[in-house]
Amino acid sequence: GKMSNVIASRISSPSKGEDRARVKMRSLGLDIGDKRTGVAISDPQGILAIPLTIIADKDEDGTIDDILKLVKQYEVERIVIGLPYSLDGSLNQQASKVTAFTERLRNVSYERAMQSHLTKVDIQLWDERLSTVAADKLMAEAGTKRNKRKLHRDALAAAFILQGFLDSCRCEPEHSEGEAI
Repeated sequence: GKMSNVIASRISSPSKGEDRARVKMRSLGLDIGDKRTGVAISDPQGILAIPLTIIADKDEDGTIDDILKLVKQYEVERIVIGLPYSLDGSLNQQASKVTAFTERLRNVSYERAMQSHLTKVDIQLWDERLSTVAADKLMAEAGTKRNKRKLHRDALAAAFILQGFLDSCRCEPEHSEGEAI
């Protein structure tokens, strides 16, 4: 299938070491909502996503400022932003807001990187269809109080987005062996 092609091209690519190096970087995951942005961070190896914080009650510029502060503080090299599709696969209204926000974040981070000679941050959009659903279910099981749950949920949803992305980046060796290519 499609997956084995991706794996095959990774195996046969001469830049195998480069590929692995690229995965091993610290990432920030964002779940962008109307009032709050949930933020998660990966461990330095880029394996595990951890809920970090919530940016609330700020306008777009304030939110971008806070995101870039976190990028600097944690030496983040990649930002993964959840793109909300409707479950039927169509992009909803929130998605166009997220796309616009992502463009703005790209521009601002690029300008700042140029000014202060920082490395450019890689910004990716990721299909987050299952993240908030999964976050809700997980918290219901953990019995988090409902009002507190709302706050945690955004950071947890961001962690789900980031985890999904990180898992997709890791080319597991057991899948690539003995596969008919």
